[in-house]
Amino acid sequence: MGIQATILNRIVAALLPLFLTCALAQAQDAAKLDGLFERLKTAEAGEAGRIEREIWLEWSKSGSPALDLLLQRGKDAMEMGDYPAAIEHFTAVIDHDPAFAEAWNARATAYYMAGEFGPSVADIARVLTLNPRHFGALSGLAMILEETGKPEQALAAYRAALAIHPHLEGATEAVERLQKAAEGQEL
Repeated sequence: MGIQATILNRIVAALLPLFLTCALAQAQDAAKLDGLFERLKTAEAGEAGRIEREIWLEWSKSGSPALDLLLQRGKDAMEMGDYPAAIEHFTAVIDHDPAFAEAWNARATAYYMAGEFGPSVADIARVLTLNPRHFGALSGLAMILEETGKPEQALAAYRAALAIHPHLEGATEAVERLQKAAEGQEL
């Protein structure tokens, strides 16, 4: 065996436990989320709020302290109303990890808050591609659809969010409001 093959074997041997540990952690995270979503479907309202917070906590874990810091800086900028800075931070996270759905969701929210609905919807589409159970992204999409005069599509998006999270804050009221408006139009 040549020197290069020996070095490669040593590198693989050194990295294999790391890769296996990461794969196991991802499987455990997925199993934890699956359990949380199962509990969410049948939870009472108070318990649903706690489960929702646990889900958001899991979604916010990038696996990288540096990316988690950038995500937090973006959230802090958004809380201060500095949407351009928030978008920059979230974009940096996305550039480093395009598979991190929560970075896309955060940037979608920042775009929405900045009044940029087109980019927000594009990011929401990416979130839902990466994480089809993202009730927050579905709710955000519904809000945009409602605000842009597409009540039937908004109603469908709210219903999809409620199918995942039956106690999602504001969604039940939005469905009732949109259904009443649709019934009023039928008269």
